[in-house]
Amino acid sequence: MDRKISGFSQNEYSYWVANLKCGHKQHVRNNPPLISRPWVNSESDRQEHLGTWLNCKFCKTESQP
Repeated sequence: MDRKISGFSQNEYSYWVANLKCGHKQHVRNNPPLISRPWVNSESDRQEHLGTWLNCKFCKTESQP
């Protein structure tokens, strides 16, 4: 399910994690060619992505029977 990004933090390995409005967290790595998110490397670019939508894999799993 799509959820809005409410903030960012880093995990114990210094990877960026998106904090979602639903309360879940999701890694947002820039790992081309598999995942292209160059915006995670810059503070100003991360701030521009606040409020954008990200697919929450946890909400999707919880809502299925």
